[in-house]
Amino acid sequence: MRSAKSVLLVEDDAIDAMTVQRAFKDLKLTNPLAHVTNGEEALDYLRNPENEHPCVILLDLNMPRMNGVEFMRVAKADPDLKRIPIVVLTTSTEDSDVIDSYKLSVAGYIVKPVDYRKFVEAIRTIDLYWTISELPSPGGYHERDSVECEAHTAG
Repeated sequence: MRSAKSVLLVEDDAIDAMTVQRAFKDLKLTNPLAHVTNGEEALDYLRNPENEHPCVILLDLNMPRMNGVEFMRVAKADPDLKRIPIVVLTTSTEDSDVIDSYKLSVAGYIVKPVDYRKFVEAIRTIDLYWTISELPSPGGYHERDSVECEAHTAG
């Protein structure tokens, strides 16, 4: 995630959101972290022309109003949103949630570790993966010299 592009966190639990923020700080990730609390708010955020699309979405599944799977159904059907990578970060270990997520082209499915050190390692792994991943440019063609979603670390 080595760019100034934001990461969108879709998470209704305030403690889990603070844990992600703390992990970003501990890992010295300087990507702005935008936070919304459900799928409807995420769609509003993503469709607002004043907000640049994030380089990755960290998505909880169990949320009120519009859950994560419902959000992915809408986002992956939208030509302007479908290429934004989504990593599910949830407490759900239900096979149906994992299967539904991958059917909707999720980039990864991570069960939130309870232990903070393991949680930080999960965020570090997400960061590393998106740092070395080649992604298409916003226009849809591959541009080797311009990886859109790289992590930004301080120092």
